[in-house]
Amino acid sequence: MSPSLTTPQRFSCRLFMKDVLYGFVTEYETPKIVMIHSYTITSLLRFIQTVLLLYSLGYLLIYRKGYQHHDTSVISSVTLKVKGIGYISTKENETYVFDGTDYIVPPSENNAIFIMTNFIETDQSRSTCTESSSVRSATCTKDSDCQKTSSYRSDINGRWTGRCSSGSKIDVNNTTKAQKRLCEIQGWCPVEDDRQSSTVIKEIPNFTIFLKNFIEFPTFNIKHKNMVENLKSCIYDPIQNSDCPIFRLSYILNEAEKNATERELMLIHGAVIRVKLDWDCNLDRNIKSCKPIYSFARLDTSFHEESFSIGFNFRFASNWKSKNTYVRSLRKAYGLRFIISVSGKAGKFDFITLTLNTGSLVGIFGLASFVCDYILLNLSKKASMYRDQIFQRVGSKRVSLDGAFAQFQAQSNTLSTIFQNPDATEQENTPAFHLSESTEKFQNAINTSLPSTLVNLNYLPKLQPSLGLTNTMN
Repeated sequence: MSPSLTTPQRFSCRLFMKDVLYGFVTEYETPKIVMIHSYTITSLLRFIQTVLLLYSLGYLLIYRKGYQHHDTSVISSVTLKVKGIGYISTKENETYVFDGTDYIVPPSENNAIFIMTNFIETDQSRSTCTESSSVRSATCTKDSDCQKTSSYRSDINGRWTGRCSSGSKIDVNNTTKAQKRLCEIQGWCPVEDDRQSSTVIKEIPNFTIFLKNFIEFPTFNIKHKNMVENLKSCIYDPIQNSDCPIFRLSYILNEAEKNATERELMLIHGAVIRVKLDWDCNLDRNIKSCKPIYSFARLDTSFHEESFSIGFNFRFASNWKSKNTYVRSLRKAYGLRFIISVSGKAGKFDFITLTLNTGSLVGIFGLASFVCDYILLNLSKKASMYRDQIFQRVGSKRVSLDGAFAQFQAQSNTLSTIFQNPDATEQENTPAFHLSESTEKFQNAINTSLPSTLVNLNYLPKLQPSLGLTNTMN
């Protein structure tokens, strides 16, 4: 056998890239329609097409309103008003009434409001007094223990005078009855003691809060609000009166926190609650039918999960001057802080949007054919036969004699069929190609490389078209 026919050729990256570039420039692909009768593949195709059709029409086009142009850049303004009368009871059996100006601190905020539910109040004046017993470094036995230090300490309540007060003896513990004195400070006296019992305002859950919200969708130049026609006699109810923007604090607390013990602690230590208004407006209908959906959630950590810096509190003071003395009323306020967030979108029919989404749905619908083609050409038992029918090369390619025999030897079964059946057609056996060498060289190669029992020169004229040869064979 000829060495040129048996020696494997080494892979050449240059030739490979040349063939790829040549095919990219000269080869054009077009779909070929092949009718395949298969119950399994057809049933799978129809099933996938049905699922995609329901998904495209039912969910994307109808439920998600794929025929509308949407605008999510909502501009919002929120106004909050709280109404209710609370009261506290003192140890002297006295009752003090609190209205909105007392428990809403500060009076106005942007998209938020604070309602004071509990407080510790300390009346102070500018003078000298002993430091708080909670400051460990303030205990002393002599004046030298209270000398000024250059380093700043955040736990002190005033400027130390350097004196150890003789009238500040305290019990360090209840067992030994040991006594120590405290350093003297200059500042607001007496200092605040936040370990004392606080004062809880009654009737807070019965207060009402009015959420007045104005929105605008600039893309469609649409303005709307959440107020109904008759506001004086309505209280929000999710079933009976879901359009009313006036809420009881008890309802908000129940929605934000399901645990009753936690709700009681929220009124004592304070909490942060998120109130969300979500708008979803269909502008193909009347704008009055667009109503917000209210939701409430607690933002701070539950008390049974957190032991440090629980709840929500801050301090504020009311200052005045009496008889040439500066005095103030310091309050450490605990309460409910409501943070309002507004989100929304609006949609209106748009022909261009419908056209673009329809084209996308058609592309998704073609996924069924892709899946079935992959199964048919790669996973089915007759995949090779289907590939031969679907992929067809049109046009001839000039090859050398050595390349021709390399293809012949790779198809030994085909050659046997040709010699046994000289009437075999080109389409059934071999691809078409031209032979660039002379007929005599080809005939000599036949005699030297193929078994002599298979060679019959009388059949060469019939063998030529079966091999796709175009040279005249004598």
